[in-house]
Amino acid sequence: MAFDGMTVAGIRAELGQALTGGRIYKIAQTDKNELVLTIRPAAERGGGQVRLYLSADPSLPLAYLTRQSRQAPLQAPAFCMLLRKHLQNGRIVSITQPGLERILRLQVEHRNEMGDLCTHTLVIEIMGKHSNLIFLDDRETIVDSIRHVSSLVSSVREVLPGRPYFIPDTQSKRDPLKETREGFLGALADGHTEVSRLLVRTYTGISPVIGQEIALRAALSQDRSAALLSDADKESLWDQFRQMMQHVSDGVFSPVMYCRASEGQSAGAPVEFSMVPLEQYADCQEIPYDSPSALLEDFYAKKNLYTRIRQRSADLRHIVQTILERDVHKYDLQCRQIKDTEKRDKFKVYGELLNAYGYSVPQGAKSCEVDNYYTGQKLTIPLDPTLTPQQNAQKYFDRYARMKRTNEALTRLTAEVRAEIDHLRSIQNALAFSTTDGDLSQIRREMEESGFLRRRYTGQIKGQGRNGAKKGRARAPQSRPLHYRSSDGFDIYVGKNNTQNDEITFHLAEPRDIWFHANDMPGSHVLLRTGGRSFDEIPDRAFEEAAALAAYYSSGREQGKVEIDYLERRNVKKPSGAAPGFVVYYTNYSILAKTDISMLEEVAEN
Repeated sequence: MAFDGMTVAGIRAELGQALTGGRIYKIAQTDKNELVLTIRPAAERGGGQVRLYLSADPSLPLAYLTRQSRQAPLQAPAFCMLLRKHLQNGRIVSITQPGLERILRLQVEHRNEMGDLCTHTLVIEIMGKHSNLIFLDDRETIVDSIRHVSSLVSSVREVLPGRPYFIPDTQSKRDPLKETREGFLGALADGHTEVSRLLVRTYTGISPVIGQEIALRAALSQDRSAALLSDADKESLWDQFRQMMQHVSDGVFSPVMYCRASEGQSAGAPVEFSMVPLEQYADCQEIPYDSPSALLEDFYAKKNLYTRIRQRSADLRHIVQTILERDVHKYDLQCRQIKDTEKRDKFKVYGELLNAYGYSVPQGAKSCEVDNYYTGQKLTIPLDPTLTPQQNAQKYFDRYARMKRTNEALTRLTAEVRAEIDHLRSIQNALAFSTTDGDLSQIRREMEESGFLRRRYTGQIKGQGRNGAKKGRARAPQSRPLHYRSSDGFDIYVGKNNTQNDEITFHLAEPRDIWFHANDMPGSHVLLRTGGRSFDEIPDRAFEEAAALAAYYSSGREQGKVEIDYLERRNVKKPSGAAPGFVVYYTNYSILAKTDISMLEEVAEN
């Protein structure tokens, strides 16, 4: 989602309510393009302290209230020192947004060295690669900026100390908050492009997503040209446009995040955010927020998490996929070879019949027809005319023995390859649900121990540090099973990988706890803690919710419904030498569970 004018309007409304009248307590420049202002709100707004995060990073410009602290360098940069000189302990008079521009202006009152009351303005421009943080005096002259822009870089506007500040009007866009019906209809009449693109091109602060949303609410197809709209279509479009702009003017916002409801390894990944509900993302999971700042912080944290984990797991996913493709090819080839050996008994019968009737076979015959005493029918046996009947019989017996040995060896090898394929698919499923470095560390260790990956060490050569002391492997990041609580108060644990599956099944579980797993497919072990209660004492809803978790955390969650096996944990066994996470059970119940877990909330672990 572009950080468009509507998003800035939502942030401005929140900042205006929370920070107006507050005093700037601390100023830190935590990166070359970002500031964190610690502000003490006015007493009537609750007091305490809040942090305002401002970033002019060209790749990700942002502005929101944050709960997190950021480490500042020991030596403050010159721009930070300048702001401390003029704004430290200053009072925020107002926070404004010109039109629907992607600009926020923080006007601050403070006293100078002589004790006189002065006014300065801190401007953050959230404009992609042109983003900047600019400090102005009371005459709208630039005192300094976090990024200097000379005439060599921009012919439109210089951002240098002493230059006048103005907002460049390079695209001649109109202010949507001041638009009239006549002006809007006139813009549509002159447009010969899609409606959504025309809105983006004509008005400031409107992103492609908002343009598409206005067109969708007006029941217009995305590819219709604005010049071909009927009068009724234009009126409908104007009504939707006016309603949305009225919400912005009135400060009525409904922050919401949209995440993928179910799409393989990307399930749960953030897709979009908005200050208003979006009908175009009706098929996504909708997460409402009370605060625009909380929405932005969570969205970019999740976006970074999914992107970073996806990048860090790329090598593991590639290795698993490569080995899996090789094993599947090997398994198919072995299955075909086993099928070829199934005709071995025919050669055994040939040998036995030749021993029984060989005396009647003439010398040099290429075949013979004998009575098959197994079936009571005639059977024609091919012969090598250069061999005697007894030698032909021995040839068939040898061929039978070779095929029997081959069948036995292939049956054993095929079982091993099938087990390895199942193991790899379980690892593939675990990688899809990995959300932390600890999860990846556990999977990497499992792959090393299983021989899929070469073991790597992080200590010094021969286990020695620089001072000669012993040095072991680096401490791996911690990762724990997921913990949910059912609607009836029962604890439910979910393993995110095979290591955690073994942990909850054979270490955490009690004998009478209920164990769940997707039928005949890779998936997480799910454990419903019963506290010693019997099946009859547990409500059906607890079973359904635990089964839903087993369905969601399986490779079949895109199916919508998954068959889930469940039984008491004491009936789940682990064969000797089995791979991590692999178990057997022989008596179980089954339930068809939906993959929807929206009714459950994860319990935060300390």
